Amino acid sequence: MDTDWTTRAETPADRAAVRGVNLAAFPTADEADLVDALRADPAAWIDGLSIVAVDGAGGGAGGGDGTVVGHALLTRCHIGEEPALCLAPCAVLPEYQRTGAGSAAVRAALAAAVEQGERWVVVLGHPGYYPRFGFGRAGAHGIRISIDVPDEALMALALDPAHPLPAGLVHYAQPFGI
Repeated sequence: MDTDWTTRAETPADRAAVRGVNLAAFPTADEADLVDALRADPAAWIDGLSIVAVDGAGGGAGGGDGTVVGHALLTRCHIGEEPALCLAPCAVLPEYQRTGAGSAAVRAALAAAVEQGERWVVVLGHPGYYPRFGFGRAGAHGIRISIDVPDEALMALALDPAHPLPAGLVHYAQPFGI
């Protein structure tokens, strides 16, 4: 259950652990390298929007030792000309998958974005996972990307109902390469 996890903004001391989580969660180093490149890109990186889930250390699941077990990252993108956020990557150590650590990190990242006054988030991901956070099919709002992906894989979320999703082409940060 998500509420059992301690989440917090990444600190400089977490960088190696975040890289380790992404290396363990994905078959290649691409996502770990992407996080490092985004962290180095001042046009993409937003302090406080790289969130870690930790095992223990203040009430986490399992009474663990404070090890970083999950990560969710929001960085700057644009929908048309409107500033928005991109949720990617999201990763959990394999032995902690399906425990709620990833969901807790995503929920905490979205909450942090709301606190910072952000309005919209896009994600390119599994259509069976992200709707639990409120994401819906981006194409229904006229949002598209420049690469060919299944329509249901590109999703978007308005963080504030007073600001509906804008239509337009998503412009990702340079490290994404799209």
